[in-house]
Amino acid sequence: MSHVDLAFTQEQLELRRTVRDFLDKTSPETEVRRLMETPAGYDPAAWHQLAAEIGVAGLALPEEYGGAGYGFAELAIVLEEAGRALLCAPVLSTVVLAASTLLALDDDLARADYLPGIADGTTVAALALTEAGGPQDEPDALAVTAARHARGWTVSGTKPSVLDGQTASLLLVAARSGAGLSVFAVAGDAPGVRREPRATLDQTRRQADLVFEAAPARLLGEEGAAWPALRHVLDLAAVAIALEQVGGAGRVLDMAVDYARTRVQFGKPIGSFQAIKHKLADLHLAVESARSAAYYGGWAAAASPPELPLAASLAKASAGDAYVTAATENIQIHGGIGFTWEHPAHLYLKRAHSSRQLFGNPAYHRQRLAGHLLAAHD
Repeated sequence: MSHVDLAFTQEQLELRRTVRDFLDKTSPETEVRRLMETPAGYDPAAWHQLAAEIGVAGLALPEEYGGAGYGFAELAIVLEEAGRALLCAPVLSTVVLAASTLLALDDDLARADYLPGIADGTTVAALALTEAGGPQDEPDALAVTAARHARGWTVSGTKPSVLDGQTASLLLVAARSGAGLSVFAVAGDAPGVRREPRATLDQTRRQADLVFEAAPARLLGEEGAAWPALRHVLDLAAVAIALEQVGGAGRVLDMAVDYARTRVQFGKPIGSFQAIKHKLADLHLAVESARSAAYYGGWAAAASPPELPLAASLAKASAGDAYVTAATENIQIHGGIGFTWEHPAHLYLKRAHSSRQLFGNPAYHRQRLAGHLLAAHD
């Protein structure tokens, strides 16, 4: 294992302060609730500010494509802050999944065509990868197919639960062709594309079922050679969600601690009761352990790709359980008020449960982690 340095530089700390200040102003609870009721699920003007003016969308993109030339370590900070604020914006879909796919595929022309739009916030992109059954460790299991015609490629089939699939102008679709698994670019408004918004438990993150009926497509990279790139993107996705999760878990832990300090029963703050003290101590340990695992995943994504598969599964398993536990206990500590629609606790609980399932639940990632560890000892 390589040397792991999880300390942040002064520049990275300043990035965190900048992003947190921006999200405190633009993503308060009232705005999150408003956006939950809108068709798009996010504010395009606020997204453009975050993406272009603060530079979040191009943070980890090379300068030649309009990015800032930083890496996943800086993006990790943004993801944690986004999770803390329950940010309603296409960060995960566009900045992590789609941009990482374009970078991982061997297609310089596609990068030049698509990445500048992502970097300046004008392109919202989505990756249509997984199908029924969750993470695809067997690429042959994908049912969406691609066919070559005289005028080019088309894709056909259904991709369920695509993050921001209902608003993305660029769809990156994983499909099987005669040579194997490939990735295709499809315009969101192309003929043969039907988008069906999906009702979800977590209203702060939009998903849609995408139906392709011989939709015109552009092959990205080499035909049949996409699986190594997509497997890498799935690992990045697991790390990204874990970072979001520890941001949210830290926020609900802070909510619980603040309430325990101020809520008085029997003439004392409830935080002085031993049962509450023990509960909060256990939560603090769980959240900080998960944060360490998520930071390790972020470090591996930035500095040590060989360790990324193991680090990604460790991070996703740890953070998924910690967030659900913290969000649940936060409601318990708040008592009756924590169960009401007016209190933000339920928003975090729903995000915790939904993100726990995205790109593999903790059981899946523990099994995968065990496989990596056994292989390392052989």
